[in-house]
Parts: sequence; structure tokens; C-alpha cells
Amino acid sequence: MLRLHRPRARFRALIAAACTAVLGVTLLSGAGSASAGEAPTTAAAGSKVIGYFTNWGVYDRNYHVKNIETSGSAAKLTHINYAFGNVTGGKCVIGDSYADYEKAYTADQSVDGVADTWDQPLRGNFNQLRKLKALHPNLKVIWSFGGWSWSGGFTEAAKNPAAFAQSCRALVEDPRWADVFDGIDIDWEYPNACGLTCDSSGRDAFRNLASALRTEFGSDLVTAAITADGSDGGKIDAADYAGAAQYLDWYNPMTYDFFGAFAAQGPTAPHSPLTSYPGIPTEGFNSDAAITKLKGLGVPAEKLLLGIGFYGRGWTGVAQKEPGGSATGAAPGKYEAGIEDYKILKTSCPANGTVGGTAYAFCGNQWWSYDTPATIAGKMAYKNQQGLGGTFFWELSGDTADGELIKSIN
Repeated sequence: MLRLHRPRARFRALIAAACTAVLGVTLLSGAGSASAGEAPTTAAAGSKVIGYFTNWGVYDRNYHVKNIETSGSAAKLTHINYAFGNVTGGKCVIGDSYADYEKAYTADQSVDGVADTWDQPLRGNFNQLRKLKALHPNLKVIWSFGGWSWSGGFTEAAKNPAAFAQSCRALVEDPRWADVFDGIDIDWEYPNACGLTCDSSGRDAFRNLASALRTEFGSDLVTAAITADGSDGGKIDAADYAGAAQYLDWYNPMTYDFFGAFAAQGPTAPHSPLTSYPGIPTEGFNSDAAITKLKGLGVPAEKLLLGIGFYGRGWTGVAQKEPGGSATGAAPGKYEAGIEDYKILKTSCPANGTVGGTAYAFCGNQWWSYDTPATIAGKMAYKNQQGLGGTFFWELSGDTADGELIKSIN
């Protein structure tokens, strides 16, 4: 992928106008912009493209490592985040041993067309990822620990960061699969704040954990998925993300799930707005607010990636097309109420509006929001303009069989 740069000043207005007309996005000015008569400067935009692969996807979703190859996604990825390992008892532990390293793959299911044997030392997703990396030698795989369901274990881990980090390195670098993984990702939702459970480890806990992981993993990749709550006094303010940044290769601010049918009666709002807009339910709940806040705290732009959701969130019982309408509950979803993959929504409820740099769809009495190739293009323009380190997305199985969304990232 070519490294992109900020356009010269004389082109920026044209690009901003085009984005506004097509996407409802106004490119935001940032450091390094050039005024008339000045030599233009550039903000180098990183080329990282990181996709999450979930170990549970091999069950009902029937999405396997081979699909990363056949969709064309593998050739466009720089990194895969493998989700999730568990955090419990102050340690990193296996999340799903069957999916991770026990499941036997037949020849037609396997990345390289070779079936697993009953006595080979490693099977499951780990072995398939090894085969995928053989086809794509520059592809890196990072093992992600925690997530929404398993972040409760970080409270115990934070009591002894060194012991936690040692357990993580021992697991990630287990001789059976040490060649598969290039580092570790921590997805703590959320340090010194509330997610599924609440943590009160203190403002320094996340920084101390990051420091311990860097000490253990040396030059291997150490990254973190973090909150994108850019509101005043919100989750970004609860932990020392600026202090921890020195120990991490990059952050994945989760710039999605800002709004959804977890507020069953609405108001309807896009779950992944790039920018604020008139009537947004909560100020600071948008991608630009999070990026701006993190950069303002001193986190380098190149250590920030922009997050994209390959899925939508929706309500039912809605009578209003425009955002801000009331609802009666979550719209039906294939796997979970209120959530649906892009590959389904693009035909079941096609986008027919944009707001805040993302798309929404009103069909029947359902209201959905999700990103499309067009709105992702607008987000990539923002990423380049801000000089961010790249893009990540949740998650690979939400895309079409031919990788429609990941192609729009590239």
C-alpha cells in the first residue's frame, strides 16, 4: 500500500468540498496546514491495516482463517488481531482451546488445502494462521486479551503487573505456537472506569501494566485497544493513556459503539460517527473528539489508529428517517438483537442517508447505522489528514465474501 500524504493546500478545499457533498464530512484542519504563500507541509499517514479475527467465529458464523485468504483480505492486511485470550487469576490464559489449537481442519477447509492429521502437534486457528503467514510473509499476528466479556480480570492483573506480564509472555511464546504470534494486544474495557464490570485500580494502573508488558516482550509488538470516549471527564480521562503510550507501539481507540439499542427507546444515532453533528445525543461521542483528545494529551498521531466497524447497530419501532427518533427496542439481528453484519445490511436495509461522516438506513420501522465503502473513504481522508498510524476494524467476518469494505480501506 502506498504511503499517503496530506494534499497540498490548493487541493484541500476541493477535497473537503467533495467529502462534504458526498458524505456530509468536513475535513478538519490540523497542525501543518499551509496558508497562501507558505510552503505546504505534510502529515504522513501510516499504512497499517489491522483486522480482528474472532476465535468464536468458527462456530455459528462459519468464518475461518481460510476465508481471510479467499476474500482477498489477507493481501490487504498488515496485521491480524486474534481475539480473544482470557484474563483471569492475574494471568493471561487460553480463551477457547478447541478453536485456538485443537480443531482439526479438512483439506477443503484449510488455508493450503492440506488436511490436519490426528497426531500433529498443532491444529485449530493457530495452525491455520501459521499457514496464512507462510503465504504472506509480511503479515503479523497479534494475540489480543480481554475484550468486553473478559476485561474483569484486569483488576486482579493490575495488582501485580510484572507477574501478569510474565504469564502473558509464557503463553504467547509457548513453543507450540511461538512462531504464530508477533506480539500482544491488551483490550481492557476499561481501566479505572466501568464496562461490563467496574474497575477502581487507579489512574496509574494501565500505565504500569503497559510498562510491565514492554519489559517482558522487549521489541515484540505491544498494543492496546482503548476507549474512544472523548467527553469531558469521560473514560479517556480516567487512566493515564498518555503516560502508557511510551510503552506501546500503537493504540486502537474503539471509535464505534458510541450509540445503539442498548438505549432501547433511542434516540436513534449512528454508532460510529466520524464527527459531531447537530443533535448528537452525547458530545464527545465521535471519532474526531477521541482522536483530538488523545493527541491533545500528547499521544503521537502515528500511535493512533482509526477504528471502523464492519457491522451496524439498529432499532425497531422507529417512525422517523432522520437521526434522533424514538424506538421501541433493538432491531432483530442474526446473532444478537440490535447488531448485524455489513454483508447482510447492505441488501436487507440499504443505506439511504448520511450524518456525521457515516451512513444510516431507514427501512420499514427499522433504523440502522453502519459504514459503507463511501463513508469509509471519507474516514480514510480524515485518517490521512490527521497523520494517523493506520486503520483497524472489527471484525473480518462482517465483510462481504469478496472483501468489499477492506478494499475501501486500501
